Amino acid sequence: MGEEETDLNAFLWLRSLAFIIQMYLVMAVMALFVTPIALLSREVSYWGIRMYCRWVRLSAHMIVGLKSEVRGEIPQGPVLICAKHQSFFDILIFCSVIDRPRFVMKKQILKLPIVGFYAHRIGCIAVDRGKGSVAVRQMLDGMAKRLPKAGPLIIYPQGTRVPPGVSKRYRIGAGILYESFSDGCVPVATNVGIFWPKAAIVRRPGLAVVEFLPRISGGQEIDSFMQELETVIESHSNRLMESEQATSKA
Repeated sequence: MGEEETDLNAFLWLRSLAFIIQMYLVMAVMALFVTPIALLSREVSYWGIRMYCRWVRLSAHMIVGLKSEVRGEIPQGPVLICAKHQSFFDILIFCSVIDRPRFVMKKQILKLPIVGFYAHRIGCIAVDRGKGSVAVRQMLDGMAKRLPKAGPLIIYPQGTRVPPGVSKRYRIGAGILYESFSDGCVPVATNVGIFWPKAAIVRRPGLAVVEFLPRISGGQEIDSFMQELETVIESHSNRLMESEQATSKA
């Protein structure tokens, strides 16, 4: 590694650190002003989350050169979304464009400051990840508690963040939810993990994409649906990642 490249990497690391610090500072400041009203109005909770996520997308572009783009038709209303999950950034992108979103998430998130409060406020479904039938029951119980004017329900079929290039099986929970939605589900592909890796400081410049794909129709057997879901999401996510990698080398 040459001296010039070392300097560039150090500069990117410093910019990334500055971005992360301001991201959490803005979260704290917004929470200070928004939370008292959000306690009284769920609509304000949605508004605060949406504004914050839009700010993170904008500041990522300004500070580290990480642009983000949403492709495809954005689902509205009580529809099921099954998405590839590579980093915290794909959650932020979802919340910046989807009206009244809620997520199936691990129970531990409810204990996080600020994030846990707003996850509860918008009706996210918390489950004990890795506990099989217990998690499924928690998920179905959460589904039964529908909020007024319910928006899309988002589940990550692999159950956790999966870095680019890593294989992880798709869990049956997505299929069980699919049976409860007569109009099927919207699969989502992404390449965000290339730029926003798990447990790392560096945020890399480029174009992070979240792509809403054509709806998978309802009424299939679970096994058939799960196979189609995995094939569609993985193939399109790989295409997005390969396209970005080819662009960065050009």
